[in-house]
Amino acid sequence: MTTRPAASARATTVVAAGGWALIVAAIAFTAVFTYLATAFGYPEVLDGDAATVLPRLLALGATGRAVWALYALLPLLLVPAGVGAHAALRDVSPGLSRIASVLAVLAAVAMMLGLLRWPSIHWRLATAYVEAPNDAARYAIASVFDGLNVFLGRFVGEFVGELALNLFFLLTAIASWRSARMPRWSAALGIVAAVLGLIAMWRNVAPIVAPVAQIENSVLPLWMIVSGVLLVRADRAPRRRGVVGDAAGARRELDE
Repeated sequence: MTTRPAASARATTVVAAGGWALIVAAIAFTAVFTYLATAFGYPEVLDGDAATVLPRLLALGATGRAVWALYALLPLLLVPAGVGAHAALRDVSPGLSRIASVLAVLAAVAMMLGLLRWPSIHWRLATAYVEAPNDAARYAIASVFDGLNVFLGRFVGEFVGELALNLFFLLTAIASWRSARMPRWSAALGIVAAVLGLIAMWRNVAPIVAPVAQIENSVLPLWMIVSGVLLVRADRAPRRRGVVGDAAGARRELDE
């Protein structure tokens, strides 16, 4: 039989691991994004055609391909982050925290699939494109390239992935408002960051929100770091008075 102190220690470890996952993901995202922006013109290059993008992709070489592979795997850090957030908030908001953790997994899978096309399918297309014997072959390759960008890129990775990611942040922020472990200002900032992301995800449909997307590119990693630090410090942070912070307190409120 598991003792209560042992279970509590495990829960604390899970919460802290989720926090560190967010911190590492944010720092790695910023580093990889900076590299790709410098070496590949990312993300503006995403609007280019096959004749422009595919040779540039191949020119990145083995290092660039490895960076793309790393970039594609970074969203998987959202899985322990979602589990950690659920462990931290399930006592005060079990429903919201459970849905949020599912959304974190959905975001991780969708964003990973969207990004993995670059070091895998697109890399093969780039090789075939530069070796294509004629314009007809290059046209066929370009058609596949465009189709994959629309499906895996815009719909799966950017739309579904970002929708799930920002709903994860939104539900987590709402749940943290009820928690004695989390300061109220963090919940408010989390809601703002999530709303910015939910607006920015429409950039491919409504160019008018492009400035919001530029802001979100900076806000997202900052908010991930803040969220991560809050999770790591959750059990050490002073609890807000008058807010239920544990399961026993929640049961007492229901009894009253």
